[in-house]
Amino acid sequence: MKNFKLYLLVAICTLFVTFSFAQRSSYNIKNGFALGGGFTQFNINTDNFNTKSGTGWLAHMSATVDLPHKWYNVSYGMQLSENRLSINGLASNLSSNFEPIDYKVLTAQIAFLLHAKLAGPYLTLDFGPMLQYNSDLEFDDDGQEEWFIAEFDSVLAKDFVDLTNFNVNGVVGLTAGFENFKVRGQYIYGFTNILNDLNDAQFSQNLEKKFKGNQSMLALALLITF
Repeated sequence: MKNFKLYLLVAICTLFVTFSFAQRSSYNIKNGFALGGGFTQFNINTDNFNTKSGTGWLAHMSATVDLPHKWYNVSYGMQLSENRLSINGLASNLSSNFEPIDYKVLTAQIAFLLHAKLAGPYLTLDFGPMLQYNSDLEFDDDGQEEWFIAEFDSVLAKDFVDLTNFNVNGVVGLTAGFENFKVRGQYIYGFTNILNDLNDAQFSQNLEKKFKGNQSMLALALLITF
């Protein structure tokens, strides 16, 4: 069911991008498209437990409106990524040595960005809002499902996977390159509490401190534009 929702969102985003830029305009504009891929570094900033960022991959697609008479361009885009992070865990309730529990998170993101022209089309400052659908935490190694979360007594790793699935992010970054090849770096910050669903878990009812965390993602991609 979760994968179906993710695929449905991808299909809707693809249609949205396609039809948005298939319309005729009376302005002297130039439409362009970009395809690419790259790497992500993902983490959740929280005071509730210790996390460590991990490296994942992303696939990118966007449609750009080039406005030669303006100081900026605009684009609609979408990204699919598989991201990784780890949380301190214990292999058993008798263990005293912390070991990382490795999780992965699938995300589908759509963004509307402004691209301020710092050096014409060769260097732009990119910023704007982003909507995101993400999966819950999934195990990189299913053998860690019965491990314990280090900061919480008797909480199993398999019970510690719920994330808020729809989130709102902000994006800032730079794009540099030439007509057909560009490199894009982005910092993506989550404005919403991605850990809020953990507050509904049974083990959290007796905790004094509510779960709160914000997504933090660095993305680096190589784009082919046409």
